[in-house]
Amino acid sequence: MAIIGGAMVPHPPLLIPEVGGGEEAIIEKTTKAYDEAGRRAMALRPETVVVLSPHSVMYRDYFHISPGASVAGDFSAFRAGSVGISCEYDEEFVRHLAEKAQESDFPAGTRGERDPRLDHGTMIPLYFLNRHVEVPFKVVRIGLSGLGLADHYRFGTMIRDVAEALDRRVFVVASGDLSHKVRAEGPYGLSEEGPVYDEKIMEVMGSANFGELMAFPEVFLERAAECGHRSFTIMAGAFDGRDVETKRLSYEGVTGVGYGVCTYLVSERNDDRRFLARYEARERAEREVRRAREDDYVALARKSVETYVTTKEACDVPKDLPEEMLNRRAGVFVSLHKDGRLRGCIGTIFPTTGAIANEIIENGISAATRDPRFQPVEERELDALEYSVDVLGEIEAVESIADLDASRYGVIVTRGLKRGLLLPNLDGVDTPEAQIAIAKQKAGIRPNATVKLERFEVVRHE
Repeated sequence: MAIIGGAMVPHPPLLIPEVGGGEEAIIEKTTKAYDEAGRRAMALRPETVVVLSPHSVMYRDYFHISPGASVAGDFSAFRAGSVGISCEYDEEFVRHLAEKAQESDFPAGTRGERDPRLDHGTMIPLYFLNRHVEVPFKVVRIGLSGLGLADHYRFGTMIRDVAEALDRRVFVVASGDLSHKVRAEGPYGLSEEGPVYDEKIMEVMGSANFGELMAFPEVFLERAAECGHRSFTIMAGAFDGRDVETKRLSYEGVTGVGYGVCTYLVSERNDDRRFLARYEARERAEREVRRAREDDYVALARKSVETYVTTKEACDVPKDLPEEMLNRRAGVFVSLHKDGRLRGCIGTIFPTTGAIANEIIENGISAATRDPRFQPVEERELDALEYSVDVLGEIEAVESIADLDASRYGVIVTRGLKRGLLLPNLDGVDTPEAQIAIAKQKAGIRPNATVKLERFEVVRHE
């Protein structure tokens, strides 16, 4: 056997009667659906339950698999310490999954655990599974990462492969709430994207059209304030290449947070459902189109990164570049993106080299290897990177926020020796106030501090 089924479930502590204190009745529909999902899961008699939790250990560029033989936790953080959950880990499965990741040069393993106790994103699914347990099962707990959606899906295929190699009956639980912003009176308010996300994700998960999961834009996910999308995507990867029978059990958003419950029964192989291969083929085709459209600025940024990552040496300045790149000096920012997320960005406000071409080469290398927010780019990532180059225009002082425009001008904030810069026309940064707040944060300037403001225009090449 291998992957036998799965469930998409939320994790509001309110579901636990000792936490809800009667208020759990407002999400009775979710409670009943959850109980039904637990019954369906245990009827399959899994040997191992893989729980994917947004509240387990999480790193920007690494998937954490919980180590150890057994673990416990309770709901004391929610004033219900008398309710405890314990489980035995499937150490053999964990070892094989970590080894497969290492062999595949994939960033996942058991390193870096900070708190071994069970998180509520894991305990709540186990609470409902344990209600219907017939045959004891072991658990594999996995956290999410800040990597792209395709990497989450890819990790799911590794879980599938390990399940097949060990001949395990494995059930996958994707723990995660939907949007936290579906009602104005909810605890997090309302965003335009919240209800839209919930409607779309329930359609995707309710129809098992899992290829769509990797197409959700990152900015849209952030604005929707969801917490389960990556869990759902890993689970979908575990189902890759298999027929899936889907049962949509419930959706509620009465608390202002979306809760969806779906169950999945996995059956025969079906090559038409190899969504990762289809996604990768589409990405390759789009990359070829993008590369064919790249101008000299972007092509040089790519060459600088690829040359340095593969040889640890800077590339030479090509002789056939436009005159402006060879003879003009200017500040330049080079930005790298992967799977729709920033992968590195370094630049210079004022020129530090003899020409724009040299500036691009130096800053391209720095964006790939010296951005303190990210690990250095690895060779296996090069094909997936997208590049943009911003050439800065004249910097001019401004008197007030009224002189700024987030789509047209970049902003520089200065207080004493601290200076922060933000480029214009960035996804999710729609106002000068947002620009200034982020620039202050980057510079380590207090949010309410008075700063000197400057603006600049850029010519963006992408």
